Amino acid sequence: MDAELKTIKFDKAQCGVEVLLRVGAGDELKEAYVDTDIYKTDYFEILFFKEASGYLLLNQQKITIANHTIVFISPFQKRQWKLDPQHLDFTFLIFQEDFLNDFFSDKLFTFRLLFFYQLDYPLKLAVTDGDMQKACSILTEINAELKQSKLDSEHIIRSLLYYLLLKLNRDYAFKNKMPLEKPENTHAYEFKKLMEQHIKEKKRVSEYASLLGISRITLNKAVQAQFGITASHLLKQRLLLEVKSFLLHSQFTVAEIANELNFSEPNHLMRFFKTQTGLTISEFLTDYQNGSIQ
Repeated sequence: MDAELKTIKFDKAQCGVEVLLRVGAGDELKEAYVDTDIYKTDYFEILFFKEASGYLLLNQQKITIANHTIVFISPFQKRQWKLDPQHLDFTFLIFQEDFLNDFFSDKLFTFRLLFFYQLDYPLKLAVTDGDMQKACSILTEINAELKQSKLDSEHIIRSLLYYLLLKLNRDYAFKNKMPLEKPENTHAYEFKKLMEQHIKEKKRVSEYASLLGISRITLNKAVQAQFGITASHLLKQRLLLEVKSFLLHSQFTVAEIANELNFSEPNHLMRFFKTQTGLTISEFLTDYQNGSIQ
């Protein structure tokens, strides 16, 4: 899968200090965001668009981008940009998969941020001009510490980044009416992490509950409390994303996809897809090619 799809990898040589993090003006990477080819990256991106006009096709989601828009992209999501290069001013924040987890000594940190690995809500946040200026001011400070490193630069970067990410997480939760209470346990986040690792071979909530050493009921309560949806819904949405990714970004037949995702037979895959989307696979592909699916 994705053998021919371009992958842009994180360039450690561009980091100013021993921190696997990059912050900069969009002009530094502008080519990647005005290129209309489909590609993916091996890092997280948060893009702060002060001025923009156009949209982003991210996996199967069309994200309209205007002035004062923040976009959240997780690793290996397929994206295609359609932006007006004449009206484009943005700042980027990028880091590798495990960077935040290690940087904050929390192996589930990225999974606690509601805007990463998100399946049910838009992967963007519209903000006021004032809030955009505040965020970009923090990014400017982080960038200064990266480029002119001092003995305590890492600590300053950590505090600024922690504040910025949690503030964005709070605003994102408020915007989408998502729970933000401190969880009694980490089961919901661990479930999200395990899905990223095992979605191809495990399709039952009970299997993930077993991996966590808890009951299905306990896992479902944890997911509902933290994300406002059932564990089953979250699992089905993640599996559906994987199926769509194969359909759109590989040359596999339905039978080959069913085998790759461990469906017992192609008919079970087709039935699952129709139940979740209301479309047959053929209808979905036709609608996608015609631009009907956003």
